[in-house]
Amino acid sequence: MIPRPSFTMGIEEEYLLVDRDTRDLIQTSPDALLGELEGELGSQISTEFLQSQVEVGTKICSTAGEARADLARLRRGVSQAAERHGFGMIAASTHPFARWGEQRRTENLRYQQLADDLQGVIRRLVICGMHIHICIEDPDLRIDLMNQISYFLPHILALSTSSPFWEGRDTGLASYRLSVFDTLPRTGLPTVFDNWSEYERHVNILVQTGVIEDATKIWWDIRPSARYPTLEMRICDVATSIDDAIAIAALLQSLLHMLYRLRLGNQRWRQYSGMLIQENRWRAQRYGIDEGLIDFGKREMHPYAALLEEMVELVREDAEELGCTTELAHVHTILERGTSAHRQRRVLGAAIETGKSREEALKAVVDDLIEASGANLSP
Repeated sequence: MIPRPSFTMGIEEEYLLVDRDTRDLIQTSPDALLGELEGELGSQISTEFLQSQVEVGTKICSTAGEARADLARLRRGVSQAAERHGFGMIAASTHPFARWGEQRRTENLRYQQLADDLQGVIRRLVICGMHIHICIEDPDLRIDLMNQISYFLPHILALSTSSPFWEGRDTGLASYRLSVFDTLPRTGLPTVFDNWSEYERHVNILVQTGVIEDATKIWWDIRPSARYPTLEMRICDVATSIDDAIAIAALLQSLLHMLYRLRLGNQRWRQYSGMLIQENRWRAQRYGIDEGLIDFGKREMHPYAALLEEMVELVREDAEELGCTTELAHVHTILERGTSAHRQRRVLGAAIETGKSREEALKAVVDDLIEASGANLSP
């Protein structure tokens, strides 16, 4: 019998740094800023592909509450250091009006190799994501749960959407980030594998033929981490609200625990084809929580609110065992007041109604993102 997984979690978030005067992305990140961040946050802070980005990662956390406390500390550290240099930090997956062709790459060997390999595709990657790691120690169980949890990825994506704008235009999508990210190879829904050995065989073909150096170059919506004994969910936008981020992490943790609980009773979640799940993925990307997703078993479209209630009820006992009922309950708040994508559009519309130009209104969106990204971070 497979030992019970620990279900510990870790959260990685990528942030954008903006000039407080222009509200545009910074072009060059001062060495002093990174030095201050490393001095305060240590190995929990790192650079990203663009100089206007930074990434943080929490410690290994036993509960969602513990993850919230550490993530709040990290957000505070980045925000305060940025402010000292005249910058602002925004937790969103795209900038409202920045132009990708004007961005400068971080100079190091890894990013140089990525630029050489992926060319124009990666230069457009002015996007940020949130990655949630849930520890599943047994490799075969990790693969089994990855196969099953894929059904729920669109439902989780919908709660996180924060990228409606691209280069000053409303894209009409709640998560335009995925449209950009999907141009990279080895992205999208994961392949279904029978076990860990089969997964390794496939990865090794790409490694041995020189296509990739290792499994870190596989960028699926969810993947077995190449560095930790975790499942790493990568489909989400960065949630501007820290409480939204933790609610999403609690939902993922609870769903994985539910699938493990079913397995103990010789049950499993029905697996559907990637073709069908892809349709829900697109709907979540396009509409977020505003429109329904397909219930494949019933062959019906269901309102997102009803599906979310079903999920919460489905994992109620799991959330109780994991100690995350309070954090999970916040998904109802997201449903009622909307995601960051809704908020950004409301701010833009309100600013235009007061007589501001579109350029001024987009800057108002940036100001609001800075404020919202740093809200509710008290220790």
